[in-house]
Amino acid sequence: MIYKDKDKSNTELKADCKQCFGLCCVALYFSASEGFPANKDAGKPCINLESDFTCSIHKNLRNKGLKGCTAYDCLGAGQKVAQVTYGGHNWRQSPESSKQMFEVFLIMKQLHEMLWYLTEAFILQTDNSIKNEINSLLDKTEGLTLLDVNSLLTLDIENHRSKVNVLLKNTSELVRTKAQSKKKTHSKNKNSSYHKLDYFGADLRKVDLRGADLRGACLIAANLRGVDLSGADLIAADLRDADLSGANLTNSIFLTQSQINTAKGDSNTKLPTILLIPHYWSKTNIISYSL
Repeated sequence: MIYKDKDKSNTELKADCKQCFGLCCVALYFSASEGFPANKDAGKPCINLESDFTCSIHKNLRNKGLKGCTAYDCLGAGQKVAQVTYGGHNWRQSPESSKQMFEVFLIMKQLHEMLWYLTEAFILQTDNSIKNEINSLLDKTEGLTLLDVNSLLTLDIENHRSKVNVLLKNTSELVRTKAQSKKKTHSKNKNSSYHKLDYFGADLRKVDLRGADLRGACLIAANLRGVDLSGADLIAADLRDADLSGANLTNSIFLTQSQINTAKGDSNTKLPTILLIPHYWSKTNIISYSL
């Protein structure tokens, strides 16, 4: 199973735009207020999408303030749909099936997200019985990504996601409990009782967030400079413009590339090795650390 090998999963679950048909530039809804070129309806090509499916302003996206474009990551779903599901036939060649292809892409994106999270859970989990369950669900999820078009379109994605979420939550509790145990002797002067989900613009530098449950939390523009986020669950947390300068995310869990792409960081920010360093964070070298 390729996804249980961290190096291979980093390849299989990484976007390869050259093998795609610009699906994210067509299938998705764009909002100019969220850092995209302009408001765009789902199913309509971006104004900057070229005939060969490349972006005419790709090298200048950040300079033009198009943060939404630089942050997006399909986790390899684009090339899976283009090269596997549709066997290399693009939506321009088969305009009658374009709407269907875009719907399949949105489903595939969800499946690849689940593969990303399950892969990390498999690595982190120490309970063998639960690890076996994750192993089984990884096999099942990968199998779903190989289904034909009609099967994907009729897939009960929410039912499958609910099964995945149970195992992710179990793994999260395991990791966070271990991280929180270290607070007993080191967090006397820090507030470690945060449980709310809205931290918009909050200064969290004095908050002990080791082992914190930040699932789905709004951390937009939050000040996390120098904060230790070891063992913190950041699944679906909104990190847009959050300041991670000097923060330690080495052992934070369920973090994705798109989340990091939306945040701010510097040469002292520590990230898991499976994530890439945004080139616009700093011109100096930034160190990555293993999970």
